[in-house]
Amino acid sequence: MTRLSVLDLSPIRQGSDAGQALRDSRDLAAHAERLGYVRFWLAEHHNMTGVASAATAVAIGFVAEGTTSIRVGAGGIMLPNHAPLVVAEQFGTLASLYPGRIDLGVGRAPGTDPLTAHALRRTLAGDVDDFPQSVLELMAYLGDAQPGQRVHAVPGQGTHVPVTILGSSTYGAQLAAALGLPFAFASHFAPADLDVALQLYRTRFEPSDALPEPYVIVGLTVLGAPTDDEALHLFTSAQQAFVNLRSGRPGPLPPPVDDVTALYPAELRPLLDDVLARSVVGSPETVAAGLGAFAARTDADEIIVASQLFSHTDRIRSLELTAAAGASVLAVDLPA
Repeated sequence: MTRLSVLDLSPIRQGSDAGQALRDSRDLAAHAERLGYVRFWLAEHHNMTGVASAATAVAIGFVAEGTTSIRVGAGGIMLPNHAPLVVAEQFGTLASLYPGRIDLGVGRAPGTDPLTAHALRRTLAGDVDDFPQSVLELMAYLGDAQPGQRVHAVPGQGTHVPVTILGSSTYGAQLAAALGLPFAFASHFAPADLDVALQLYRTRFEPSDALPEPYVIVGLTVLGAPTDDEALHLFTSAQQAFVNLRSGRPGPLPPPVDDVTALYPAELRPLLDDVLARSVVGSPETVAAGLGAFAARTDADEIIVASQLFSHTDRIRSLELTAAAGASVLAVDLPA
């Protein structure tokens, strides 16, 4: 059985603000909980005027307070931006407030541009190859205290917040396999290495105290609406946001348009086609077929769906249609 979860960027819409984006995220999580989604993750991005979840641990706490049972976590925390002790304290605090519900996905990308990364870290002298050691240090702070240990995460020590390795290449797959941790692949924005990364992870996986066998989460952009035409129209918001980001003009999430190609010169139009080609967009039947095909291709334990829709009401409806589609093709159990 492949389960369904939600990845949310807490999008700031044109004409709105970060406060409303975060309130929308909290409300969306409550609906995801009602619909039977397993987890609701927020992502760390910085210096992006269309994303409200930069202070990811704070946003997770806000969302967790508005829900009761769904797992809430980071997809993910960009560990090179932070001292492992600080992350352990933050997520140990969350786990103390919301026991049994907090996840910690970690990645090694900066989640921003080089100038902003410097502002975050004060120096770029660190090596990304320090990432495995940072993960181990983080896990030690969240695990049981060891004899002679002098530095403790308080709260954090002994909470055993589950750690997942995030990745968009084979690097994360190999690290997750070596450490015996779950692996989440960002195929919703970087699908090129999906198949080889999953194969590497599964074939090289070393069982651990945290996880006896591989566990795969894959990201997929999914947008459901009553008809294919309506879904394609609503998807133009995500297409605009993607092209604007890739062309160095990030901004708030724009409303949908009737003809998205008319907004961009010919050389940028392949980007519009690219984001659509790696997404599942359409009617309930189209979404069910897309989910089924993606699950068959990846044999994922979990598909974490992402969608950028301008209207919060449309986002809720898309989650509802996606949950129903999952029940029909993934053997997902919907709540009574």
